[in-house]
Amino acid sequence: MLTQNKRLIGIVLTVAFLLLIPLVAMQFTNEVDWGPFDFIVMGILLLGTGLACEFVLRRVRNKEYRLFIIGAILVALFLVWAELAVGIFGTPFAGS
Repeated sequence: MLTQNKRLIGIVLTVAFLLLIPLVAMQFTNEVDWGPFDFIVMGILLLGTGLACEFVLRRVRNKEYRLFIIGAILVALFLVWAELAVGIFGTPFAGS
């Protein structure tokens, strides 16, 4: 039980650390221009991905299925991230 709680704390701390990267970059360059909404959306994406992977690790016992599902979750994260960043699919979510 303690190990599982440590993993959840690790997920939250990793998300916080990853969100600090653009926050620090904004202090040094004008090329990174994130607003509060950007931080909220990326925080939800990262935390949701981390929690979904944790759920799979806890529930799925077959290693092949586990790797496939986690891989699919990560591919979905990268596709949503790319769509929101540059609009590779041209959906209204990209802002283009």
